[in-house]
Amino acid sequence: MKFHLLILAGFSAESATAFSFRAVPAGAINLSSSVERDVYTMADWAASYGVQQAEGVQLNSYDGKDYFPATQTDIPAGSPVMYVPSDLVISSSKSAMEFGQNLAACEDQLIQAGLGDKVPLFRVFFKVLAEYEKADESPFFLWLNSLPRIYNTGASMTYACFDCLPPYAAYLALSERQNFVNFQKAVRNAPFSEEVLKNVTVLKWAYNVALTRSIDYNGERMIAPMTDMFNHGTETEVEISYDENGDCYAIAQYDIPAGSPLRISYGDPTDPTPLFARYGFLDESSAGTFCKLMHMRKEMEALGYTFGNLLFYRETGGISPEVFDVVLYYCLLRNDEGLANGFYQAVMSGDESAKSQYQDQYWQYTKEELQKHVDGTLRDLDRWSEKANSYDLNTHPRVPLILQHNAFVKETFLNVKANLDVM
Repeated sequence: MKFHLLILAGFSAESATAFSFRAVPAGAINLSSSVERDVYTMADWAASYGVQQAEGVQLNSYDGKDYFPATQTDIPAGSPVMYVPSDLVISSSKSAMEFGQNLAACEDQLIQAGLGDKVPLFRVFFKVLAEYEKADESPFFLWLNSLPRIYNTGASMTYACFDCLPPYAAYLALSERQNFVNFQKAVRNAPFSEEVLKNVTVLKWAYNVALTRSIDYNGERMIAPMTDMFNHGTETEVEISYDENGDCYAIAQYDIPAGSPLRISYGDPTDPTPLFARYGFLDESSAGTFCKLMHMRKEMEALGYTFGNLLFYRETGGISPEVFDVVLYYCLLRNDEGLANGFYQAVMSGDESAKSQYQDQYWQYTKEELQKHVDGTLRDLDRWSEKANSYDLNTHPRVPLILQHNAFVKETFLNVKANLDVM
């Protein structure tokens, strides 16, 4: 079923497969950090190829760098906010069909590197590079020319950045950088020009475009130009879906009042650090953050928990129950293996009564270990931030974001410390 949107002036049903739209700026895309994004020309381009928006939806910006859709009129729940025809959608499956054997050797290398799950993202990355290489001959030129030149993702960070971050954030950011390095190696098997293959700036930009503009939809990576302008929100106004024809729809999740931003979810809103490493921004509306017990990762995994379970809460200083389980298990393993096995069985069997008995009896050990961890992390945060402040912003432009992240974590840990001290 297709939604019928109000068609704004300049909209056309012309198929994107028949692209003949010539870019206004001639030649290659200038990736210099000083180049301003040409967003409104892109919006006109999108409209001319069938992208439709509900009445009152406009692109906005507070700083001329980040642009986002907002509505100037009320939008009823369940109403279509935006529509992008399938011909304009970039997807991993379309890329596989378009490039065929040119992808095969690249993907084999990724799989050998243990990154088989990144193949859909690599296909989108490959498509972005292919369109970049066409310069103003690409039908997607105006979309590409509207995108940011500078990214703060983990892939864009340096080892100097990692040295100023808590271990969990550094681990996630470094993982993104390693993924990019593997993409860089794999794409050498592709028939792109040497000018592209040897240009790390271009390769990293294409990786960041694929990573930050695409969404995961039923195992595919998809980019629908214009819907990629939606920012992240802990509370979301819009949800993106695709129909059986591959057309993209953004649908209002509830009655949206005029003046509202239109946001989607980029991921788990309870902890900002994964979003920080992947997308390069800090969601300060997140309720909490991972408790940074990286040295207890083995115990965490043994109990069946993930980083997302082990949270400290920013405003309240609360501690998720799973944190207490992991810390006690860690302490018991180092003092009495028999007690540790008994506690492990209680946790894994869901015997809350037995688990509570262990927690009550050995609470002092849990508390002391947590206090040691919290106090040590607070000292480290001051040291990491002091080091970040010593960097030259001209060569380390991501310092402000790193300091913002560390301040978020510090505020959370101070509130947790205040609670622990009176427990």
